[in-house]
Amino acid sequence: MDNPVTYEELKTLLANSKNLILIDVREKNEVDQGCIPRSTHIALGTVEAAFKMNPADFQATYGIPKPAVDAPELVFYCRSGKRSAEAISKVKQLGYVTARNYTGSYLDWEKREG
Repeated sequence: MDNPVTYEELKTLLANSKNLILIDVREKNEVDQGCIPRSTHIALGTVEAAFKMNPADFQATYGIPKPAVDAPELVFYCRSGKRSAEAISKVKQLGYVTARNYTGSYLDWEKREG
């Protein structure tokens, strides 16, 4: 995957960036057990439809503005990095070429954050 996000970079983005858009593509039952702060849940099976929504519907459904196609800090994660890679493949086909994967994903986050 192009230009993956590391744990250290994600921590910096979380602390310092107002532009970070962090998308959790795990299933709801996984998210209910814990998630990375500031993340928005969009399950993998709905990612493509979500990113095809008009901005008003996206905002109403997910509670955040729809990311711009060239959003500089659009980061996806899942449990181990595989589903988030699949999500990125889907959104890149829709023009979101700057989307990045936190490859360590929630397993890495949970291990480091306790």
